[in-house]
Amino acid sequence: MPLLAEFDACCEHLPFVDIAKALPNATVVLDPRFNHDELPLFVLSVTDGNQQVVEDVLDEVGEAGEYTVLGEAGSTRRYQVVPEQSLEENLSPYIDDLPRLKALASTESIIERTEVIPAGWRHNGWFASREAFDAFREFWQQNGGFRLHRLTHEGDTEPPGEGLTDRQREALRTAYERGYFDIPRRTSLEEVADELDISSSSVSERLRRAQTQLIEETIATTWPSLPE
Repeated sequence: MPLLAEFDACCEHLPFVDIAKALPNATVVLDPRFNHDELPLFVLSVTDGNQQVVEDVLDEVGEAGEYTVLGEAGSTRRYQVVPEQSLEENLSPYIDDLPRLKALASTESIIERTEVIPAGWRHNGWFASREAFDAFREFWQQNGGFRLHRLTHEGDTEPPGEGLTDRQREALRTAYERGYFDIPRRTSLEEVADELDISSSSVSERLRRAQTQLIEETIATTWPSLPE
């Protein structure tokens, strides 16, 4: 079943991250425009960002060869950026498995929106299968970092997990991203507890409560009652 996901690809060397770092309160949205040339054009939309700071960063960063102001509407200014080098060339000093990065473009997925954030890129997209989504998740877990914000099935009216507390959500996310639920496990309960700066028993309780909540929200209502 198709999935909708929102997640962060955490890599500070991704293009235009320096703008998000310089303007942490601005919204920076990236729209790649592929053409017949090897290098795509980028349309960069910056909302609530100081124009001079944006253009100073574009002048300084290596990935932006030339840029043109496309227009301004309200507090949003749009730029067309011609990159000086490909994404693979830009990231080659920092990511070893570049063929695998390039292969993500051929997965059964559509990235509808990419927001540039200080930690990297935040993607919103559609994935035809769990395998297609896992290709992105596994790559970024192994090459920088991965942070999941939302994962729902197509047609869901409300994302599962709305009933979780912030602490339960944090515990689940940390355990998931560090591989606690992988087979075999890539981290221990104690290591998750250390990262959250709480006791192992507290982590265990939060995970159990969070898992119970998710079961009740997703599949428990579809089960028939057990015989007495």
